[in-house]
Amino acid sequence: MIAALLLAAAEPALRSSPELGVAAARCRPDESGPALIVDVTGLKVRRGRVRAELYPARDGDFLGDDNVLVAAGKTFRRASVDVPASGPVRICLRVPGPGTYSLAVIHNVDGGHKFSLSRDGAGFGGNPKIGLSKPSAQAASVTVGAGPTEMRVVMNYRRGLFSFGPVAAP
Repeated sequence: MIAALLLAAAEPALRSSPELGVAAARCRPDESGPALIVDVTGLKVRRGRVRAELYPARDGDFLGDDNVLVAAGKTFRRASVDVPASGPVRICLRVPGPGTYSLAVIHNVDGGHKFSLSRDGAGFGGNPKIGLSKPSAQAASVTVGAGPTEMRVVMNYRRGLFSFGPVAAP
């Protein structure tokens, strides 16, 4: 169940070209148009890559195959950054216009493209509590204005056999 949630969030990157949606997603220096600036917090370790993916705010499209979304002319954006040894982890996604979108964030600890349920993490727009299934598109939604919109996503990792949530504070 939890594995299905995490694998669903990781699947688009595993099925498609890593560049699909990337060119349209990159923010320009001093971005002034509609953009989503994601501050990623609660990383379990300070290594690997963090990737943010933006989807239409519809359950049928959220965490869907990016090839299908792009072919249908629907919104899909992906951007990733290496995790710095210290300091903030921020990802900027340019969006096609103001509106509501769904957001998934994946932390791949080893920096590769394969998702490991035991090691890697996931977070979503709106920071919904993650249970035994993926959140709805509405629960993972973010509203983006006409300029850059900042938001915070708290990462979640596997904790024991059936538990999934943020890393406990020291």
